[in-house]
Formats: sequence, C-alpha cells, structure tokens
Amino acid sequence: MTSLSHQQKARISFAPELLLKAQNIKLLLLDVDGVLTDGGLFFAETAKDDSRIATETIKRFNTLDGHGLKMLMEVGITPAIISGRDSLPLRQRLKTLGIEHFYLGNESKLKCALELHQRLHFNWSQTATMGDDWPDLPLLCRSQLATAPKNAHIEVLERSDWISQFEGGHGAVRELCDLLLCANGAYQTILKTYTQKDYSL
Repeated sequence: MTSLSHQQKARISFAPELLLKAQNIKLLLLDVDGVLTDGGLFFAETAKDDSRIATETIKRFNTLDGHGLKMLMEVGITPAIISGRDSLPLRQRLKTLGIEHFYLGNESKLKCALELHQRLHFNWSQTATMGDDWPDLPLLCRSQLATAPKNAHIEVLERSDWISQFEGGHGAVRELCDLLLCANGAYQTILKTYTQKDYSL
C-alpha cells in the first residue's frame, strides 16, 4: 500500500543554483503568442459595413498553464501579460484567470514593463520573463530570470537562464510556474493540500 508521505512527495526538481536565482521573484512577465499559445494565429473573414475583413477569432490556451498562474497569484507572485497583439479570446482568458495586469497591442514591451514596475513598485531583480522572439529580448536581457519555451527563436534561447522542456502553449508556462513555486518554498505545501487524505469526507 502506498504511504501518505510517498503520495505527498514532490516528483519535480530544479538545480539549486536556479532556485537560488529565482527565490526573490515577485513579478512574472509573459508574452502570449508562442508562450501562452503555440504561436498559431487563426483568422476568420467577417462582414462589416459592406466590406469583408479578417479578424482573429480563435486562440488555443493550455489549462495546465492557467492553473499554474492561479497558484502563483495565491502565493503573492504577480503574473502580467505584455503582448503586441490584442484579441477578444485573449481578454476573455485573462478575465477567467483573474489576471489584472496586462498590456495588449503594444509594440514597446520595455515601456510597458517599466510602467508596470513603477505602478507595482517592483524592479528587474524581482522580475522573471518568458518570451519566444526578438520583441521579448529587451525584457529578457534585463530580468533576474530570463526563460523561454524550448521552441523559442535561437537568439532568445541563447540569452535565457532557463529553457522549458515544453513548447509554448504546451505546458512551458506551467513548468515555469512550478519552478517559481519551488523557489518560493510553496510547491510542496500546495501539493500536500491536493494529496492529503481526509477520511472525514
């Protein structure tokens, strides 16, 4: 019979030097396309004022990523979205997750990040970033912890402190959330709440 302690033991692990680098992270900056999604863009033609225009109507998100972000918020780590694109599906997803801080349709990601730092009283030494392409480099190169999905552009991979074993939209963000929870010291505690047997129920 499997013991309760065995059920509650974490199966995930990260290098000690990586955990040390990540232990003071309070803010997580995320790109969307290629990070929270697989980077695919779906457009449908719609009619408007007797003309036809293409609008983005579909985005695919990963539920593992979503739960990871919710757990980060529970332990006081703030996720924020900075994306060059804007869409209704994205806004609906952010609302569902309860993510309050986001900049959508902005070309200058650095400007957005600096504004967010000022507003929330954070700095780069408290910031982790996950990006996949060149527009994310200004944030990655300044962050305490620069991270990327495994299918990010080579220039991003070469400048990242850590690379997920997963691709964007397929669990890369969740793995990063797990890393931050481990560095924060909360991972094992949260896992215990899910694996605790309560025979009174």
